[in-house]
Amino acid sequence: MPVRAILWDLGRTLADWDPDYLYSRLIPDASARRDFLASVCTMEWHEAHDRGVSMADNREALIARHPDKATLIEAWETGWNAMFNGYVAGMEGLVEALHARGVPQYALSNMPAEKWADVLALYPSFALFETAVISGEEGLVKPDPAIYALAVSRIATPAAETLFIDDRLDNIEAGARAGFAVHHFTGSDALKAELARLELLPAGSE
Repeated sequence: MPVRAILWDLGRTLADWDPDYLYSRLIPDASARRDFLASVCTMEWHEAHDRGVSMADNREALIARHPDKATLIEAWETGWNAMFNGYVAGMEGLVEALHARGVPQYALSNMPAEKWADVLALYPSFALFETAVISGEEGLVKPDPAIYALAVSRIATPAAETLFIDDRLDNIEAGARAGFAVHHFTGSDALKAELARLELLPAGSE
């Protein structure tokens, strides 16, 4: 069955997202910054936002444990947009190019619900997605099989005809189990070559 649609992960696949972009401004010392992101505002802590817990609620206990770092913890919300640095290298214009060729595109992203509007403002091309399943809105996160089943129910093309693209291997493996064609994103060149192989982009566009 030929692949004819795309299901995008967003952060670190299309959007260049990294908390270090923000905190390099707030904590100039690299060692102190690494310690903060490894022991205070960790990715495990952030996952609660992706599950739908509000940033205000999620930081209360963290600030109670680290009252001297309250302003830095609050910056996860107030400085959210500064965690983005445009598109991942080589990915700018790709959504538009696929749209121009009539390729249906959807999104399946682990993301705080309260920040989805900000991300849409930063990346206007994301408005081209026919459907966007945002984890924080659903109370489910990848790689939970339930969020893939939800995506299957929401998109207009069968999973087998839809290429799921994600930078995390565990998410890709879960997508494959859900029936999607999959591509583990490691960079724009390999992805564009795969899209050309699938005849979703012209050969040589990579």
